[in-house]
Amino acid sequence: QVQLVESGGGLVQAGGSLRLSCAVIGRTLSSFDMAWFRQAPGKEREFVALINWNGYFTEYADSAKGRFTISGDSAKNTVFLQMNSLAPDDTAAYYCAARPRSTAVLVDSKHYNYWGQGTQVTVSS
Repeated sequence: QVQLVESGGGLVQAGGSLRLSCAVIGRTLSSFDMAWFRQAPGKEREFVALINWNGYFTEYADSAKGRFTISGDSAKNTVFLQMNSLAPDDTAAYYCAARPRSTAVLVDSKHYNYWGQGTQVTVSS
């Protein structure tokens, strides 16, 4: 059984940084294309970033470009989301997601089979 376990959320001031982690349990990281999504209160879940199964391809939402970096560590079976220059609009629950590896670039949450429990990120102004 596949599990995704997130950590690293918290409270940070505007302009600060956080690094989120998503540990993949039950299968190797290379089995999956991985993504981060976020959901703010009263809003739809939205795509943030993805990395393909071999780490050679990444894609970012416009809101994340230049500030966030997604990466993977196969030795730790973990995906990271480094978030810099955080702003109050980044406040949300952040979710790690996985889908079987493919050649497609899919940013819609409906394509992802496995989800973590979410980690809260709160950015104060």
